Amino acid sequence: MQFCDECGSIMHTEGDTWVCRSCDNEEPRDSQAEAAMATQDGQCDDGAPSVADATQGTTETMQEPCPAADCDSNRAHYDMIPKPGGSYEVRLFTCVECSHKWRES
Repeated sequence: MQFCDECGSIMHTEGDTWVCRSCDNEEPRDSQAEAAMATQDGQCDDGAPSVADATQGTTETMQEPCPAADCDSNRAHYDMIPKPGGSYEVRLFTCVECSHKWRES
């Protein structure tokens, strides 16, 4: 995959040239560089990403009522996790009594 040096868009091949469909920038193709590019067949799947444990390394608790129907606890561990895309963080809670997990809404 080749990215345009001018605008950062993905470039497409047309004969012996890489062409950017966004800004019409053109670059010559380099067979050695293309041979070194990783293909989907050459990539490996490491499995699903691990899920963050809100209690790992957390010793602080806060007053937060557990939403589980059979739990009357008002204390929970919490952790701040970045939201995908990086726009803001989400607070994840884990009940100290029943280990029920939920996020701040």
